[in-house]
Amino acid sequence: MHEGPVAPWRKWGPYVSDRSWGGVREDYSPWGTAWDFLTHDMARSKAYRWGEDGIAGISDRYQLLVFAFAFWNGRDPILKERMFGLSSPEGNHGEDVKEYWFYLDNTPTHSYMRMLYKYPQEEFPYSRLVAENANRPGPEFELLQTGVFDQDHYFDVFIEYAKADPEDICIRIQAFNRGPDPAPLHLLPHLWFRNTWAWTNPPGSEPSIVRVSGKQHVALLADESTSSPIPNLESPYSLGKYYLYAPLGGKVLFTDNETNAPRIFGPWAANRKPHVKDAFHRYIVNGEECVKYDGGTKACVHYCYNVQPGDSVVLNLRLSSHLLSDPLDDVDEIFEVRKKEADEFYDTVHPPHATSDEKLVQRQALAGMLWSKQIYLFDVESWLDGDNPQWPPPDSRRRSRNIHWRHLNSMRILSMPDKWEFPWFASWDLAFQCVTMALVDPEFAKENLWALLFEQFQHPNGQIPAYEWEFSDMNPPVQAWACWRIYQIEKRDTGKSDSAFLEKCLHKLLMNFVWWVNRVDSQGNNVFEGGFLGLDNITVVDRGQKLPGGAMLEQSDGTGWMGFFCLYLMRIALELSAHNRVYELLATKFFEHFIYIGAAMKKMGGRNYQLWDEDDGFFYDVLRYPNGEFHKLRLRSLVGLIPLFAIEVLEKQDLETRPDFLANVEWFIRNRADLVGNACYAIGCDSCTRYVLSIADPDQFRRIAARLWDPAEFLSEHGIRSLSKYHRAHPFQFGDHRVGYEPGESEAQVKGGNSNWRGPVWFPTSYLLIHSLLRFDEALGSDFVVQPSDQSGPVTPRFMAHEIAERMIRIFARDDSGQRACFGRQGKFQTDPQWRDYLLFNEYYHGETGAGLGASHQTGWTGLVANLIDEWRR
Repeated sequence: MHEGPVAPWRKWGPYVSDRSWGGVREDYSPWGTAWDFLTHDMARSKAYRWGEDGIAGISDRYQLLVFAFAFWNGRDPILKERMFGLSSPEGNHGEDVKEYWFYLDNTPTHSYMRMLYKYPQEEFPYSRLVAENANRPGPEFELLQTGVFDQDHYFDVFIEYAKADPEDICIRIQAFNRGPDPAPLHLLPHLWFRNTWAWTNPPGSEPSIVRVSGKQHVALLADESTSSPIPNLESPYSLGKYYLYAPLGGKVLFTDNETNAPRIFGPWAANRKPHVKDAFHRYIVNGEECVKYDGGTKACVHYCYNVQPGDSVVLNLRLSSHLLSDPLDDVDEIFEVRKKEADEFYDTVHPPHATSDEKLVQRQALAGMLWSKQIYLFDVESWLDGDNPQWPPPDSRRRSRNIHWRHLNSMRILSMPDKWEFPWFASWDLAFQCVTMALVDPEFAKENLWALLFEQFQHPNGQIPAYEWEFSDMNPPVQAWACWRIYQIEKRDTGKSDSAFLEKCLHKLLMNFVWWVNRVDSQGNNVFEGGFLGLDNITVVDRGQKLPGGAMLEQSDGTGWMGFFCLYLMRIALELSAHNRVYELLATKFFEHFIYIGAAMKKMGGRNYQLWDEDDGFFYDVLRYPNGEFHKLRLRSLVGLIPLFAIEVLEKQDLETRPDFLANVEWFIRNRADLVGNACYAIGCDSCTRYVLSIADPDQFRRIAARLWDPAEFLSEHGIRSLSKYHRAHPFQFGDHRVGYEPGESEAQVKGGNSNWRGPVWFPTSYLLIHSLLRFDEALGSDFVVQPSDQSGPVTPRFMAHEIAERMIRIFARDDSGQRACFGRQGKFQTDPQWRDYLLFNEYYHGETGAGLGASHQTGWTGLVANLIDEWRR
């Protein structure tokens, strides 16, 4: 049995990345060229330092031992051990995976998991995918377009896991030949140890995998008791011995998880061991006699089949800490029990008024969230300095990325945005992911959100790390909102009010708030520059770079985000004040700071310009020059909608138990009209008084909402566009730079070019906008209506919120003709019964058609569709 602070049912899970090559952590190049330093072609030959990858991989909590599958169709030039995609320099819109797999089911404890991989029977077109995309300026060239799935020449490979107990995992793989002809298929279940021993001088001690006797089965024994313990854990962790049981008929092969040094570094380099990581590829594909048969640190069982048309092959396996005499006899029974439990669990999750198709959408969205957990291994200090003094990293590393983040040290299981395209945490993505995760696993959601605020992540100066390509970049400050939403969801679903979670997060969020105030309000006037803020290419200048001549970009979204941040810190403090009245004073502080921010957006410290434009009825960024001149960037985009996020409604009767805070609110309204304006006002009704805090006053909200609800501007059939369609015919020009409406993939290669905020629909910001509309409706009452710019008839903010939510749900749900907007014009996805119910959750969606674009497994924040179904089908 294991020891250490690991919840038993969470000891094993899908904690293996889909891609470990081409990332920052494995990059030891002189100039930070991560994509070139370790490529897909090199990945099969180089041992990873910071975590493994694989197909449908699982591992223990600290990823000492890994299980995953590999395949060969008899034609590919490469053993399929990992998913293929283009690197950022290769893709015409940045990195892009070129395979099809689908996360179909998962439970919070990973007691049952299921996924599908579609494996072509023809030779995989690696070279063609690279060449075609390199020569294409327009849409990406996808695997379906190569013709390898024509006439259904492919296998549907279903992979399932079911836990008999926390350390006893049943495994089933079933491969269907969907084509018209018999086809060869090699199945290779892999078991290996992550290389934790080869990096130091002298090297650490190694674990081992050997074959042991079995009556009616193959048995491998993986033993890590001989290896060095994991350093820097508060409690000892021991994996112990594990057995992999497999059916007879396969050939057991061994090698070592060691780098093939001559292939990676050149002929001058020598291998540490004679048997290396890529041995199975060379043995099976090339016919080299390069494996061993007596044990190693990497093993597989090689099964060969010729699958008839319409037929399937099934393998049952078992990975267990128990020595079992008949391990495969009850595997099917265990699967049946765990699948039934998973069905019963999701019956409690689905809201009562969801259709069967919406339940399918929600379940696959949540499955994708749960499959996208990954151990995030990164010790920045060790990465900067190197493990072995005899082989130090290049000197340039001390002047490269993340040099100010030496304290960051992670061995945590985190929710990834996308385990292939973005196999690293991103701070604002993670906040949204946690809000979706809270629907099924609020404890994991709270643990992940807290990780960002933990001292091994949050900088001593208060900054929250953005993402590994540059921890010092700035993502929107959405963590306070996420804390509050998770708290609310858990309270609604379980009756538990976890005020201790709110309280500990609040203390660390205070540090983050101070950092924001000191770092991005350079003039001290409560107008924030902010910088990148996650919206890669949304404006006419690169907001992640310093502007020439000392110019500063005063950002409507940066200032809107800070108002949003203030209000959720205030809301959390008010909640905590129910048990400790000291928090009333803190709530007052954030109320006052919000007032100053709201005033600044209108008054700009007494200067002759403001972020609000009275003529256009919209918030814009302002470019301010050192000589006092300014230029308003009249580009109607999400930047001008984000100030709407900053709204809070307080009922006077709820504040009567918080008299100090109530007195301060009423004093401000009476005595500081010069500051308050319409950003804080009281509304009386028959039996109550409510106080509304909002950056946009009622008239400003009405004017912005009119544009929001105009199909010629922001309103798409599939949600809210990130940039007004007005700019299709009227592109915004500033100097040599030009921004027009681009509803699909980006034409501008900003931040790699794989994201586009110039027209598509994005789930995270749209989700926040829906909730803001509901708050405006609550604030202004049912008589308040918006007259859209297209004169289509007045609507209430609540109607707008409801309709946007419905349009976004319909991106995935079938329409009356049986089509799903997310599939666009891909006929196979739309009509083929073997494709039409398997969903991809893309990064963003076409502003006109609703087709999925960008990263294809970003269940991360697009998983918010599960929240929309939850909230609008109750």
